[in-house]
Amino acid sequence: MRRLLVVAVVTGLGIASRPLAHGQQAESLRTSIVDAHEGITIGVDPWTQAGRYKSKFPKKSPFSAGIVALHVTIRNDNDEGVKLNLSRIRLLVQLDEDNRQELQTLTAEDVADSVMLRHNGKDPTARRSPLPLPFPTGGAKPERDKNWVEFREACQNAAMPSSVVGAHSSMDGLVYFDLRGEVDLLQGARLYVPDLQRMSTHDAISYFDIDFKHTD
Repeated sequence: MRRLLVVAVVTGLGIASRPLAHGQQAESLRTSIVDAHEGITIGVDPWTQAGRYKSKFPKKSPFSAGIVALHVTIRNDNDEGVKLNLSRIRLLVQLDEDNRQELQTLTAEDVADSVMLRHNGKDPTARRSPLPLPFPTGGAKPERDKNWVEFREACQNAAMPSSVVGAHSSMDGLVYFDLRGEVDLLQGARLYVPDLQRMSTHDAISYFDIDFKHTD
């Protein structure tokens, strides 16, 4: 049985792969929800307040368009690197008793497109429907001018920097989901992280299914 650890939230974000100090424990991860098995620890800190975005997005923010970022930390205590497929991460949300949706992650381009189309100063917590699944393609596109490029780069710089976590090191960054401002859906959400494997042997590591109900 995997054991879910709940730890206090610590404000801060360092987007970098870094070696672990000798004896460093999982409880030191800068997250509110932590799950661990097979030498891998994944922590999740949902950014559900506008103020959390200011240091990374001083002008426009993903949150202004109803997009919520999860600050994800992946820690590898194994003697070999671990590879994961970031594009297969999913957020499972329960819309009502009979309707559950599986949301795909957004790329930096997706976030920039969405923010430039929706950025209109309205309350980002206002309920919008239907919730998109997957991120819609086609239709109107914003002008990809200098402002779009600048914002896209900010999104990319804040995102997970790599698909590989080295031996005895950690990596952290943002993963984006379009919740249309319905932040309350995170209360019953689950983060599904499949498709992890060891670099040298290509052996699969069991998927992570992280239940947000355990967060404080």
